Amino acid sequence: MKIRLIKALGGLLPFDPDTEVWYQKMKVGAVSEHESTVMRNPGFFRKYFALLNIGFDNWSPGEINSKYGVPTKNFNRFRKDVAIQCGFYEIVIRLDNTAKPEAKSISWAKMEEPEFQDLYSKTIDLFLRKIYDKNMTAEKLDIIVNKYLSFS
Repeated sequence: MKIRLIKALGGLLPFDPDTEVWYQKMKVGAVSEHESTVMRNPGFFRKYFALLNIGFDNWSPGEINSKYGVPTKNFNRFRKDVAIQCGFYEIVIRLDNTAKPEAKSISWAKMEEPEFQDLYSKTIDLFLRKIYDKNMTAEKLDIIVNKYLSFS
């Protein structure tokens, strides 16, 4: 089980309901061992996904056929391709001995806050180049993202 704690004046306290249940079940004096990762700003993480959702909703892929059939618009593939096109990838070797870029993980344990902020900024730049017309600016897009967050 993953537990999330928040530092308070009295020490580490449960951050969410699941952790609170776990905490209440622990007996006084019980010892529990955990690996710790300091989580990035969860609000900024939600903002990034709001940006991705807005970009995905406004993206119109061209119609193509492939040897595998007609492809569908897929959010997970879109999210990974955005990261790759923004330069956040590693090269992996496939079973057929070809090299392929694979998106870096954006999990709290794998990406530090400054790198995540850089990804956010480069994602806006990418969307302005590839999805939106010349009238869209980074400032306007940020306003749209903030409005989107206020509705969720």
